[in-house]
Amino acid sequence: MRMRRFFRTFEIRYFDFMLVILVVVLNCIGITTIGLAAPELKSRQIAGMILGLALMVFVSGQDYKKVIQYNWVYYGLCLFVLALVLSPLGSTGGGAQRWIRLGPVTFQPSEAAKILLILFYAKFIMKYRNHMKSLGMVAICTVLLAPPLLLILKQPDLSTSIMIFFTFAVMMFVGGMSLRLAGTILAVTVPAAVIVVNLVVQGVSFIPEYQRNRILSWLHPEDYATSYAYQTMNSIMAIGSGQLMGKGKDVNGFTSLLNSGYIAESQTDFIFTVVGEEFGFIGTCSVVILLVLIAIRCYMIAKDATDLAGAVIASGVGTWVGFQGFLNIAVATGVLPNTGIPLPFVSYGLTSLLSLYMGIGFVLNVRMQNKRPGSKNVHTEFGRANEYSAYRT
Repeated sequence: MRMRRFFRTFEIRYFDFMLVILVVVLNCIGITTIGLAAPELKSRQIAGMILGLALMVFVSGQDYKKVIQYNWVYYGLCLFVLALVLSPLGSTGGGAQRWIRLGPVTFQPSEAAKILLILFYAKFIMKYRNHMKSLGMVAICTVLLAPPLLLILKQPDLSTSIMIFFTFAVMMFVGGMSLRLAGTILAVTVPAAVIVVNLVVQGVSFIPEYQRNRILSWLHPEDYATSYAYQTMNSIMAIGSGQLMGKGKDVNGFTSLLNSGYIAESQTDFIFTVVGEEFGFIGTCSVVILLVLIAIRCYMIAKDATDLAGAVIASGVGTWVGFQGFLNIAVATGVLPNTGIPLPFVSYGLTSLLSLYMGIGFVLNVRMQNKRPGSKNVHTEFGRANEYSAYRT
């Protein structure tokens, strides 16, 4: 009886097995690829998947409407763990201080911050939904986002900051932000980004030197072939060398860039490179298709949500998986400047994996709430929510 009360919103008949299958298949591809890139880490990633699935089922049985009541606790916890990174407990690796090390356990707070901020804004946007079209409320939401973003930038971790800000923008749009205001923001930010890149090319120094060099090596890789563009150029060659079916795991070091040691961070930031070389065009397309399908499934659940909070959670997690996947693949293929961010459900990293499974768990709960008898699905324009059922705030 106690267990039933604890999982009071869990209904197996409304469980979205399709979404779970997509996630598990993508995670299995990741485990296989990690086994090729870093065999010693494969068992830990398998353990992470098992723990993640258990966490997903546990979270899916909780009522998200009750969970988000403690949104300010999540916000405070987010700031606390991000601040710990900059304390003596912070651990440095690859020139960045992004982890907390407690004995044998290593924890990356910026990954946990993603789901914590989604839960925080789900309640906050729901509570002030009638004011979301005003410039003042958008400004308040942005100000609240500034502290965690600044703490992440301090690590430094620009790619995660961009990913979180983009997810925030989507949640604001779903929450009812004015189309005119959204268009105005785009009209300002896009030209501003072009101006920044142009100033960097001209040699104006207003960003850290390493970021400037990454942008320049992206624009002129031939001039940085032995330094900043070295990793990206090797990545592109490795992906191309996989051709249609890939080289397979038994290729010797003379014909494999991975086995020759030319691909750094092959189990994390550049794992898509390993997929391309080992499994070819078919493997890379499979990963892309799975990421897209997971994101679309989350958006579909958001579209049918019974309240605004559920729509914000599902759309936030969908954007998290889809946009972060795009960033990782774009870096590996040279479409964007080199910056480190994991490929969802594929890259090695237990904090990232568990946070993602937690996010999927909340999406599953939103879907089960949608399907419960007596619930009223609200059909809206894709990605927006103009009218929702009553919800006690």
